Amino acid sequence: MKPLLLVDGYNVIGAWGEAQRAGWPLDECRDRLVSRLEDYAGYTGQEVWAVFDGYRAQRPLHTVDRRAGVTVVFTRQGETADRFIERMCHMHGRLREVRVASSDGVEQTIALGRGATRLSARELWGEMARAPSLSPAQPAGRTSLSAALSAQQYAELDKLRRQK
Repeated sequence: MKPLLLVDGYNVIGAWGEAQRAGWPLDECRDRLVSRLEDYAGYTGQEVWAVFDGYRAQRPLHTVDRRAGVTVVFTRQGETADRFIERMCHMHGRLREVRVASSDGVEQTIALGRGATRLSARELWGEMARAPSLSPAQPAGRTSLSAALSAQQYAELDKLRRQK
């Protein structure tokens, strides 16, 4: 069974100096993080889950999106990513190798108690920086969607998005 890496998405984004310096919006940070985690999962052969808080969202159920090598989870309303990760550690921590990427000290302690190992957000960024990139490079400042569209297509979609 593949090792499992559970990533507290917003916690890891919060430790991402490049995102802070560039001032990327949160949705772009999420997309870029997931893209990098896809590369990392492909390189390491791990099963990677990126978990994002839906604590204040209006969705009654959590959502799960399986992408190339990464499972992206948005927790349901009233549930934190920490709680979801704790449940996953409890379910898998004694049966397979589980690592939790978070700089939250309480979350790390709970993960250790449930059989997982901890990895700080900074340590995860270091590991991902050392892994070779498997995806084609994107032009600076462009998300994966905008990089796939022509300038005219992107402008039309942006115009539609801005209409109310």
